[in-house]
Amino acid sequence: MQIRIHVPSQTLDLLDPSGLLRRYAISTSKFGLGSEPGSHKTPTGRFRVAEKIGDGAAPGEIFVSRVATGRHGTEEDSHDHVQTRILWLEGLDPENANTLARYIYIHGTNAESKLGTPASMGCIRMSNLDVIDLYDRVPDGVPVEILP
Repeated sequence: MQIRIHVPSQTLDLLDPSGLLRRYAISTSKFGLGSEPGSHKTPTGRFRVAEKIGDGAAPGEIFVSRVATGRHGTEEDSHDHVQTRILWLEGLDPENANTLARYIYIHGTNAESKLGTPASMGCIRMSNLDVIDLYDRVPDGVPVEILP
């Protein structure tokens, strides 16, 4: 199993050896691509899911510092909330090795209307129901590729 993120089309593909299992709409960074600390850019290259966080959290539940708060985000809130589930990425290439320390995740969002366009602060945003589906399908350590 593998996750492949295609930045130009703002899609995330879940693949197995037989091919495409599912395609999801996503949002990458509104600041573009890169691995510089503090840049709020989405890194590219090879990664793995280092940790999955959020088992059993309600759709839309907000996480702060990877802890469920019991609060729920709404589309009207302009804050870039981390919601529902977190798949924390670890970079495997020299140029993206700081990804874990940059707290780059695949996560649910309160800004679902912006999916399909670059709109995040560096993470990969998904709809809350889609991130639950992805989370339930993949194991820890699943390979991830982010293609520019």
